[in-house]
Amino acid sequence: MARIILNETSYHGKGCINEIPEIVNSKGFTKAFICSDPDLIKFGVTGKITDLLDQAQLPYEVYSKIKANPTIENVQEGVAAFKASGADYIIAIGGGSSMDTAKAVGIIINNPEFEDVRNLEGVAPTKNACVPIIAIPTTAGTAAEVTINYVITDVEKNRKFVCVDPHDIPVVAVVDPDMMASMPKGLTAATGMDALTHAIEGYITKAAWEMTDMFHLKAIELISKNLRGAVENTPEGREGMALGQYIAGMGFSNVGLGIVHSMAHPLGAVYDTPHGVANAIILPTVMEYNSESTGDKYKYIAQAMGVQGTENMSVEEYRKAAIDAVRQLSMDVNIPSNLTAVGVKEEDLDFLAQSAYDDACRPGNPRDTSVEDIKALYKSML
Repeated sequence: MARIILNETSYHGKGCINEIPEIVNSKGFTKAFICSDPDLIKFGVTGKITDLLDQAQLPYEVYSKIKANPTIENVQEGVAAFKASGADYIIAIGGGSSMDTAKAVGIIINNPEFEDVRNLEGVAPTKNACVPIIAIPTTAGTAAEVTINYVITDVEKNRKFVCVDPHDIPVVAVVDPDMMASMPKGLTAATGMDALTHAIEGYITKAAWEMTDMFHLKAIELISKNLRGAVENTPEGREGMALGQYIAGMGFSNVGLGIVHSMAHPLGAVYDTPHGVANAIILPTVMEYNSESTGDKYKYIAQAMGVQGTENMSVEEYRKAAIDAVRQLSMDVNIPSNLTAVGVKEEDLDFLAQSAYDDACRPGNPRDTSVEDIKALYKSML
């Protein structure tokens, strides 16, 4: 048996944010609790949405105490702010951090027995759908607007934990490439490589099946074709990435990921490494490690990434071609090539490896692994 969970409704394409007042009115919502981060407010990105609400005379309150890797404290403060606001729905504007915070807040409001945020780790047995969320991504990467996952940082324990809950999926996703146009190059590259990692890990994960394979291969193709352009801020690149990352989310949210994500999460917790950068550095090395356990899938990854002549290649050749194509894309968008460049220290490897092994994404990896294997993989990337 397999299960697919997607948004009730999603809007795509340039200018689709203009539908938001109509969406709010059609659902009978009265007041918005807007989750967005301080930078998006500073650079006027959040303002594009609040302007629309102002014009339509729709009330809202803004909550922006959100870090790039959102913390338990961000969530707890958000819950208190939501309760005080009198809002009845959430608009999440941002990347994964705003949307993850919104999901956790929305879940706890409607499932108060989970107010200790740590209890949401893994697959939490919540009873009620979260407060309705309208999710508006400003990065082309996490696809949090279409997934049933969110990730919170436990500062006290120096770790990130993954929460998986069908009740947290936004009711509406509004995926407008214009909302992504102010992303700086480095963030565009990092979030784009996060999306590619979602697509590749989702494609080779143990639970993958025909429907999710269809999403993931199309996502790999769109991301490979459009990421370089998006980094240069071309309209075509932005549009292709907005769609590609969403399609990747349609897939991986339903089948899980693997140890690239398991290994990236502790780097975000310990060094505050941007999630997409961590994924991009780790992805080619883990693809090599997993290659024997992936059947002929690397042939189709290579094809989707534009490699010619895969039909005449041996298994070894097409596996190498897929990994090389990923490395090349990463280099072209200026991702660092090793973990030393992002501050990873050898004396931390035992802690990192154990954290990665304990991570909720690890069991989906196509090759069974151990703490020792993971430590060796980290070490090879220093």
